[in-house]
Amino acid sequence: MAVRAPGDRHLPDVDWPAARGFWEGCRAGELRLPRCADCGRWVWYPAPACPGCGGERHPWTRVSGRGRIFTWVRVHRAFLPGHAARVPYVTALIELEEDPRLRLAAFLREVPPDGPRIGLAVEVVFERIDARITLPAFRCVTGR
Repeated sequence: MAVRAPGDRHLPDVDWPAARGFWEGCRAGELRLPRCADCGRWVWYPAPACPGCGGERHPWTRVSGRGRIFTWVRVHRAFLPGHAARVPYVTALIELEEDPRLRLAAFLREVPPDGPRIGLAVEVVFERIDARITLPAFRCVTGR
């Protein structure tokens, strides 16, 4: 679910119960994902039952925020007016270091001059939109 925001940006519904813990973590400057209390498997995207054991207790657990680019795209046209000032920008699917099945889509920051590449190391950064909404993004880390 998304809400309409100033500047014609579509932003997440931070009150949606299934993802509330994720957005609360972002506001606190932490990347948090649900993890099964029974078997330890990450349950991402949030679901009522663990895909590994069927467990139903998934506390929101802090992850490192480090990962690698799984795939990426450079966007040359803003499909939403609120993103026009960002063009061109890079979005990426990030594979988190905790588990290769953990992948998050986000804006990519501090892209090297020669461009991003699959496998490039990244780390989470946060973009505060307002008092309620903070979005995760990832910045490229060279030398890792």
